Order: sequence, then C-alpha cells, then structure tokens
Amino acid sequence: MISVFELFKIGIGPSSSHTVGPMKAANSFLRALADTGVMAAVAGVRIDLFGSLAWTGRGHATDKAVILGLAGEMPETVDPDRADAIVAEIASKGRLRLGGGPGVPFDPAVHLVFDGVTECPKHPNTLAFTALDAAGAVLRHERWCSVGGGFVVPEDEVGAPAPADAVPVPYDFRSGEQLLGFGRDSGLKIAEMVLANELTLRAGDVVETHLARVAETMMFCIDRGLATDGELPGGLFVKRRARRIYEKVVAGRGMNLKRAHEPMDYVSTFAIAVNEENAAGGRVVTAPTNGAAGVVPAVLRYYRDFCEGADEAGIRTFLLTATAIGGLFKMNASISGAEVGCQGEVGVACSMAAAGLAAALGGSNEQIENAAEIGMEHHLGMTCDPIGGLVQIPCIERNAFGAVKAINAASLALHGDGTHVVSLDKVIATMRQTGLDMQSKYKETSQGGLAVNLVEC
Repeated sequence: MISVFELFKIGIGPSSSHTVGPMKAANSFLRALADTGVMAAVAGVRIDLFGSLAWTGRGHATDKAVILGLAGEMPETVDPDRADAIVAEIASKGRLRLGGGPGVPFDPAVHLVFDGVTECPKHPNTLAFTALDAAGAVLRHERWCSVGGGFVVPEDEVGAPAPADAVPVPYDFRSGEQLLGFGRDSGLKIAEMVLANELTLRAGDVVETHLARVAETMMFCIDRGLATDGELPGGLFVKRRARRIYEKVVAGRGMNLKRAHEPMDYVSTFAIAVNEENAAGGRVVTAPTNGAAGVVPAVLRYYRDFCEGADEAGIRTFLLTATAIGGLFKMNASISGAEVGCQGEVGVACSMAAAGLAAALGGSNEQIENAAEIGMEHHLGMTCDPIGGLVQIPCIERNAFGAVKAINAASLALHGDGTHVVSLDKVIATMRQTGLDMQSKYKETSQGGLAVNLVEC
C-alpha cells in the first residue's frame, strides 16, 4: 500500500528525487552513525553522487540537500528561507557539524563528488555516504537510491518485495482492475476504500489532519507564488510571471472582460505559481514529485474556487482518490523522471488530478478510472529534458498544461459512463515500457532535447 502520507509529502524545492530524497538519505546516514555508536570517532565524511544526481544535481540543489541532511535537517521541517544560509556557513567555516556535534572538516569541492562516469547498477539516482576515522579507515558506508517522489531506499533493497510483516489492509489493490473490483464488491467509492486502508495504520483524526495540512500547504504555496516577483535562481535569468499573469486576469474581470477560457487562465497561473516557488527552493507538497508539484494543487484550487458545491469533504475525496492512482503508478511503473522521463512526473500528476477531480464532482469509480487513464494517455513519451538541470524550462509551463489536461480528462470521463477501450492498467504498463525504451539522454540527465538545444531554439 502506498499511503497518502507517503505520496503527499511536505518538503522544499526544487526536486523530490534530487533534493528531498537525498536530504532524507543523508539524514538517515546521520542517524545510523549515532545509532551504531561510531559518531564520536568520525573525523571526515564523503558523499558521492552518481547518474542523474551527478548530471543534474547542481541545478537540482542535490549538493545543498545532502549537506542539510548531514547537518540534521529534514525536508518537512527545514526553514526554506534559511537553508541557503546554513549551507553557506558550513562552506565558509569549512566545518560540518553532524547533527549539531563538534563537527568535521568539510569542503564541498573535495568531500562532495559529482561522479557522472560510474554506472548505477540499480537506479539512475544513486548516492553513497562514507564516514572515516582520523586514520582514514571507513567507519560506515551506505549506498542509497532516490527512486522518485522523495522515496529513498538502500541500494540493495531496490525492487525488493514488501516486507512479510506489513500491516494487512482491507482493500489491498495492486491494479486498477482490482480497485474497481473491490469497489463493485463493497459498494464503496475509491476514496472510501483508500481511507479504510489508511485507518488500519493510523487514527482517523491523524489522517484528517494530514489531508488538511496537505491542502492548506498547497493553497499557501499558490498564494505565495501569486504574490512574489523576481528572478529564479540558477543562471537562466527566468523571471517569475505568475503574479503578473494573475493580476492581468483579475484586472480583466474587474473591467467586466470575462472570457470563456478565464478559469483555465487561473488554473495555469495557479500551477505556474507553485512551480516558481518550487524552482526557488520554497515549501511545496510533493505531488507526486516536486517537478510536477503544481498540477494537483492547481486542479484542487480549480475545484475549490470554480466548482459549484465544493467543500472540505470534496477536497478530502480528491486527495484520497489521487493517492490511489498515484500509488498504482508507483507500484507498477515509476514516478521518477530519471527512470521514465516526465511522463512519470507531470503525466502521473495529471492522471492523479483528473481522477481526484472526477471523484470530487461525484463520478463513479469507472468514470474516475477513465479520467485517470485519459490523463496519462496523452502524456505518453514525454521526455525529461530540463535546461541547465533546473526545474524551470520546460518544467514550469508543463505543469500548467498538465493541470488543464487533467480538467479536460475529468470532464470527458464524466460525460461518459466509464466504458472505454484502453484501461488504466494498460496505459500504466505502456508508460513503463515507453520509459524503458526511452534513451537515457531524455531522462533527467540534461543530455538531450531542449536541454542541449536552447541556443537553436
């Protein structure tokens, strides 16, 4: 089971796989040093970044993330406004205090290695941590993989089956067909089945609090993005534009210039606002990744602000239903751009948002599954080719298009009866195979596509 607590994580930008995941892995290594009793003997540390983490890690702030993790910070609690200052202080003093301890000598240029040559045997997002004593002997060495969406696992556990002692849930679906079958047998909606599963692990008030916090964080991120001007970091000189576009749309409404496509203008601006915040390293919800963090919030905001009858129950239904769809992609394909390209990020986010909106608007389980299938079907083959390794071009606009597509997918599905030719399971399998067939230069390496054709464009 992929829980709503796992799929919707609160963290910081710019990347779930390259920032959130590495920070969590670094923090886990830090805790292991303390738990195994070797912390006092540590005289130095080394971090090696491989594959996509090496190729696009600088643009995705992977170096910053692992330093913060070793300093004791976590994505959900670190202050994004202080993160850069923490890293700068460590670099200027040349000393890294491991979780607040006395510290060890640390020079990022020496002790943090971007290895773009060594192959990754298990996953393209691989990183290694090594702790050394004063004589240079290895005290502890760990290799981790950041498998997308902020999920991290030890390298030797990549692809391993779920533990045998996992808590059983009443609706243990592993496919869309099983999910629909459970719904027919029980008479429950998808959101109700997901909630029943969650309640086997946590108290109802804990689940409700998390859902409310996720929604609140999404809305706050939109609002902050809509109120902020300036230039995004990274050297591409990309100007924030969500505020400017939003003000134009609002001004047009004030002059009674209401256009038929106005709601879609708002939706696009909501998504752009989130992804500008993400690109700037702000607080976002991983949904299911940071690179695609604007799609679900934008569609959720559309539901809240533009759909008649929208309420808090509908928001919970939206998020719980989106969890089921995101979980299916996570279990049966991937949500990692480094594995399957942007179809695994914006494509999955679109599928999740389409299903969530269809559910919140009262769709049947079959209509919801149809909406999810439509959302992904029209993202198949989408590459991940960030210019400069930054989640700015084309990532920000892709979220706007993904959000609009999600609304369209939900509308098409709700106009039907749920009957369709290509099932969600088939489109998930197709996405996985397409990702396997895709050349590595189009999978978050910045070695192909727009990433190498900026001048020509």
